[in-house]
Amino acid sequence: MTAVLLDTHAWAWSLAGDDRLSKPALAAIEAADTVLVSPITFFEIAQKVRLGKWPEMEPFVGRLAALLGEQGGSVAGFDPAVCIAAGTMAWTHRDPFDRLLAATAMHYNLPLVSADVVFDGIVTRLW
Repeated sequence: MTAVLLDTHAWAWSLAGDDRLSKPALAAIEAADTVLVSPITFFEIAQKVRLGKWPEMEPFVGRLAALLGEQGGSVAGFDPAVCIAAGTMAWTHRDPFDRLLAATAMHYNLPLVSADVVFDGIVTRLW
């Protein structure tokens, strides 16, 4: 059984049919038995829509949970161990969303589907 965790932009691009989602990333998502999205992803999208930083996601924001279900995806577990790992990991990157995504991938031993090279050397990144 294979599972992958999607970075926020990877999931958003899959929702919107955006061609920035690389062919290998799309293939990894389609081949996975389980596709997971972190709860922090919902917050990140909603916040960026509210702040006007991601207007193209506005049509999706009210239905994110339902859309994930329609895609056959699941929400990754989000517990104190993940939060503590995110806060204490020896990684100079300060973005709290990325730290929580990395900690989730590490906690569940999952590859992270992401275009963001900041994760290289921290988790297994598929792109």
